[in-house]
Amino acid sequence: MALMNWSDKYSVGVRTLDEQHTGLFQTLNDLHAAMLKGQAQSLTGPLLRKLVEYTRRHFAAEEAMLVSTRYPELASHREKHRDLTKQVEEYVARFEKGEITLNLALMNFLRDWLTNHIQKTDKEYGPWLHEHGVS
Repeated sequence: MALMNWSDKYSVGVRTLDEQHTGLFQTLNDLHAAMLKGQAQSLTGPLLRKLVEYTRRHFAAEEAMLVSTRYPELASHREKHRDLTKQVEEYVARFEKGEITLNLALMNFLRDWLTNHIQKTDKEYGPWLHEHGVS
C-alpha cells in the first residue's frame, strides 16, 4: 500500500515541478515499501540518500524558476527548503551511524511535510509563475 498517492489536488500547475513532486512521492513510497517488507536495512540507506539528492535537485530547480520570475516570497520559501533539507540530512547521518532506524514516525513526518508544503507553500507560487510565463 502506498504511503502517498498523487492527485490533481497536489498540482501546482507547472508541469516540470509536478513531475518532480510525483518523483518525491514515489521515493517516499519506495522507502515505505522497504520498511513494510523488512528490507529497511538493505534498501533504506540508498533510498534515503536518493531522497536527499532528489530533494536538493528539485528545490534548486524550483528556486531557479522563482528567482527568474523575481518571486516576492523567495527568501521565505528558500528557508523552508533549507530547514527540511537539514532535518533530512541529519536523519540520514544518524541512520548511517546506526543511531536510529527507519520508522513510521519519520515516514509520517516526510509525508506530512511534503503534502503540506505542496498544498500550501508551493500552491502560492503557481499563479505567480503562470503570470510570468512558466507553465
